[in-house]
Amino acid sequence: MEHERKGNADSDEKVVVDNAGLGNSRGGVAATSEEERLSHQAHVGGEAGPSGRALSDSPENVITVDRTGLQKELEHLHGQVPGKEEETPLAKHLKTLIKFRGGPITLAEYMKEVLTNPSDGFYMNRDVFGTKGDFVTSPDISQMFGELLGIWAVVLWQQMGQPREVNLVELGPGRGALMADLMRGTAQFGAFTSALRVHLVEVSPALRDLQSKKLQCQEPGPRPSASGRDTDAGPSVSGISGVPVTWHSSLEDVPRGPMIAIGHEFLDALPVHQFQRTELGWCERLVDVAPDWSQRHLRLVLSKGPTVAAKVYLKKRLETLSIVEQKNNPVIEVCPGAVDLAKELSKRIGEDGGGALLIDYGDDKLAGDSLQAIKEHKFVDLLHAPGTADLSAWVDFAAVKTAAAESGADVQSYGPITQTQLLAQLGINTRVEKLLETATEEEAEALEQAYLRLVGDQPGDEKAGTPPGMGAKYKAVVIAKKAQGPPFPFT
Repeated sequence: MEHERKGNADSDEKVVVDNAGLGNSRGGVAATSEEERLSHQAHVGGEAGPSGRALSDSPENVITVDRTGLQKELEHLHGQVPGKEEETPLAKHLKTLIKFRGGPITLAEYMKEVLTNPSDGFYMNRDVFGTKGDFVTSPDISQMFGELLGIWAVVLWQQMGQPREVNLVELGPGRGALMADLMRGTAQFGAFTSALRVHLVEVSPALRDLQSKKLQCQEPGPRPSASGRDTDAGPSVSGISGVPVTWHSSLEDVPRGPMIAIGHEFLDALPVHQFQRTELGWCERLVDVAPDWSQRHLRLVLSKGPTVAAKVYLKKRLETLSIVEQKNNPVIEVCPGAVDLAKELSKRIGEDGGGALLIDYGDDKLAGDSLQAIKEHKFVDLLHAPGTADLSAWVDFAAVKTAAAESGADVQSYGPITQTQLLAQLGINTRVEKLLETATEEEAEALEQAYLRLVGDQPGDEKAGTPPGMGAKYKAVVIAKKAQGPPFPFT
């Protein structure tokens, strides 16, 4: 989502204990108050549940804290802790889930529940986008973004041999702004528009409604069934260009055929596992129920040793890292969903033709410790009021490209290039000049600000109300069928 990656050195949170690297202040492990400091220290010296530990079980790393005073202080409060965070419905659900499981859950499970729990997930029941939401994305900033990606799609379609029918798939369409602007921008290409069959991969009923309205569809998008699958209700028709539009809960549900896929800020919302190097090897960060006297309802703990996920997902990622890279990354994130998606896209593209454009904030290397929470355009703790804040992680494009290469499909990945490079090659400068010809003074100022946000690399100034530029930190990667050659502008 549109925000700066919050580096460890910039954090102002307190670092309490760092025996095994848990002092990293961005991951939500560090304390943020005196009460939480005591909670964290007490947790280090106590039990962490059947499958979790605080730091180490070895005597030399056990920290004991005299909690006598704290316990006496709370005796008269009848279970009410001063400043106790309000328990959200999702927090209550997660605590029940953890207790039912008999121990902590992975961060990946936590992230999935927080974002897409059918009843209380962050994305499921409200509009979280735009200046009035929790974050802003490129399509919300300017119509130019969707228009230029439309140019990219037309050029790729021509490179594919101009098939009479092509599936235009968007993964996680948000409000539908990108697709709406793409449709308007490509309306002049009649043959391309006639070939389009739009497929939107979206699990949120609330966002499906917004997308349907944005695309001026004749009827709202169908709701996912109780099983998470969609009923065969047939496509709606967009009033923008007369293109049929169908909603799906997953890429697997999209019909086969030549495909042009776009995933803008989709990969960053896929659940990640976090692994931390300790004296016992790579242990996994887990989410457990917090003690009754803690201000929070949940806490982060470490597994007592390597987990199944560490032996499967982490082992595979470590094989691609040098010894120096492993040494320089005490915390490693792995996103199985991004790997699986890259393989599925590669299989379809290799067999049916086409390409997939993936745009997100990330880099062509290991991300490290990047999982973060944002609420109302501000960073909050990962475990704060689950269901009320967005969770996202820096995208490991190197892992995505490796997955495409190892899929065995007849595809090639290209990039990453920066968003600045992508939009510049697609003609954003010319488009701005054209729009300025008929713009009012107010519109011209808005255009200039939008342009700087999309392609600039300025850090942003919160006090001055100046948002950061997205041009450098956002990257683009394409997976395309080899026989088609490098897609523009990745040549």
